[in-house]
Amino acid sequence: MDTIKSLNILPIDAWLSMFSPPLVIAGPCSAESERQMINTARGLAEIEQVRIFRAGIWKPRTRPDVFEGVGSKGLDWLRKVKMETRLLTAVEVAKKEHIEEALRSDVDVLWIGARTVINPFSIQEISDVLKGVDIPVMVKNPVAPDLNAWIGALERLNEAGIKKLVAIHRGFYHFENSIYRNIPMWEIPIELKRLIPHLPLICDPSHIGGKRELIFDIAHKAMDLKMDGLMIESHFDPDKARTDALQQILPADLKVVLSKLVIKQQKGEPEFESRLEEFRAEIDRLDDELIRILSKRMDIVREIGKFKEQYKVTVLQLDRWSKLVSDRVKKGVRLGISRDFLIKLFTRIHQESIDIQTDSSKNNKL
Repeated sequence: MDTIKSLNILPIDAWLSMFSPPLVIAGPCSAESERQMINTARGLAEIEQVRIFRAGIWKPRTRPDVFEGVGSKGLDWLRKVKMETRLLTAVEVAKKEHIEEALRSDVDVLWIGARTVINPFSIQEISDVLKGVDIPVMVKNPVAPDLNAWIGALERLNEAGIKKLVAIHRGFYHFENSIYRNIPMWEIPIELKRLIPHLPLICDPSHIGGKRELIFDIAHKAMDLKMDGLMIESHFDPDKARTDALQQILPADLKVVLSKLVIKQQKGEPEFESRLEEFRAEIDRLDDELIRILSKRMDIVREIGKFKEQYKVTVLQLDRWSKLVSDRVKKGVRLGISRDFLIKLFTRIHQESIDIQTDSSKNNKL
């Protein structure tokens, strides 16, 4: 990871009056009609936790022959939503013209989508346009699991003077079969929060799940990870939505989801904290032991590398690797360890072993 610049970021309660976590942003995937916008917003306005109404006006689509949003006229509908419900409004922007029109229409919050975040040229153009503008900007993670790209977008915006920054975790594109539309890869937003602890972070369960029945579980997980809020797509008639119908929910169903969420505290009673410290001390001891064991293992790997080089034997031994994985996974599963975790763990250890041995072989030839 590259060095993180010191970012000047305001907490949400510094720019959102009477903020009480979690921040809930809701609204349709796409603005489709004035009736759809008003009816959806009326339902959402009855939910106490919902503070911001979102709608896609300009929709970045892969194919040119599909619905790409209603365009600028949707901003008039957002204005009417704001006047009637007093909800703040948010819209996705991807270029200079979007920002200028959104600002003229008194949009309260801008967000930058996953496809835009991955392009530094687009982010720099957006940052240049926003210089001197005092408005919250929410930045979704890039489509690919690229933490540097996500951080780079936040840095560019902050350098332009945007202090009201929020990161949105919406999952990552993947090639494997999964229950998710975009796999969560929770370790990436957790690492972002470790690197920039004062950065507000919210979760988008709609885009992670891709199905409305997954929204609660994903939102629950996000709250357990102490995220600051949720962006959830809601539509007054979701089955007839023109985009992402399967992941949108009725305002009434959103109210149920939010009512079932348990917002846990950061710390417990003194007795809890004392016992927790005992657990953590034991974890620390075991981690130290793990590191020492890994160090010894890699020492042996180096010796094997030298031995293979001496006898002109290839570094990669597929039969040995297959047997090793099968054996370690079976043993670990019997002890209650996740099969997927074991495969990922030993795959990474094996890759490091290959790297060590190939480097050793290369150095011996120099």
